[in-house]
Amino acid sequence: MKLIVTIPVFNEEENLAEVIREIPRSIPGIDKVEVLVVDDGSSDRTCEIAREAGADYVIERKRNKGLAMTFKQALWEALIRGADVIVNTDGDNHYDQSRIPELIAPVVEGRAEITIGSRKVAELDHMPFWNKHLNRFGSWMFTKWSGMPKYDVSTGFRGYSKDAALRLQVYSLHTYVHTTLLSAQDQRLGVMEVPIKARQVTRESRLIKSVPSHVWKAGENIVRNIVLFRPLRFFGLNAIFLFLIGIIPILRWFYLYLVGEGSGHLQSLTLAGVLIILSFNSLMLGMLGSSMGWTRKVSEEALYFAKRQTLEKIMEDHHDE
Repeated sequence: MKLIVTIPVFNEEENLAEVIREIPRSIPGIDKVEVLVVDDGSSDRTCEIAREAGADYVIERKRNKGLAMTFKQALWEALIRGADVIVNTDGDNHYDQSRIPELIAPVVEGRAEITIGSRKVAELDHMPFWNKHLNRFGSWMFTKWSGMPKYDVSTGFRGYSKDAALRLQVYSLHTYVHTTLLSAQDQRLGVMEVPIKARQVTRESRLIKSVPSHVWKAGENIVRNIVLFRPLRFFGLNAIFLFLIGIIPILRWFYLYLVGEGSGHLQSLTLAGVLIILSFNSLMLGMLGSSMGWTRKVSEEALYFAKRQTLEKIMEDHHDE
């Protein structure tokens, strides 16, 4: 069984060497461990340092395309190099790479197809105030709207089986962490959390350029993915809320009508009608989105088989060589 540790990076010359050297090269149940670095158009010595530190593969992209696209390429590059298990980690030395054996144990043993390195964000005293509370709020909003268990949804330290890596879809240009969890749940892939340690990151975040910008992008990403994967839940809850609010003006008018003052308050009925119509429209959008979701699932299944066939052909060609 072969493990490939993927590291999507952008200008990580200060921390990358330590990350690579900390990755254990001997793990029970694993015959071979390799490190694959995918550089997203760095302008510093990231690629050179990756090679010096012992990375087995370094993929250089000439232009920066963002974390989500880099992660997507990293998974495929690992698969075509024969990975049976994949660990994705960050190049900023935030995660303790010595915990990789614990992270992948459920995958190796067949108890899960995806493992999430949970940082227990609430207990991270070294994490900046805004980062910690935005992480917690984002996780809360994501789990409430998606109906998923309360995971550390923002962590990038994760383990994947070969089949999970083939099946996962990335519907985002900003980050992959939310969309891949929804994709995993949508395809009934087994997901487990594994407690891990996280270190303080001293350099500025590559993903968070500013707090308002990150809040907007992360919020947009979460809502977009929930609408994509859980349209009936999203629009259905909105419909219930609008309907309940719409009942209030009706009750008000009905009370006034009983006391003989209903004729002068028709605006209450007008407002109620508008809210109930909006509620009905929201429910219809949810049902339409849910119906269209089956088309997406059929397309994803077809893409999975196409990727698997392509991978098998690539592996056969490598074997013949």
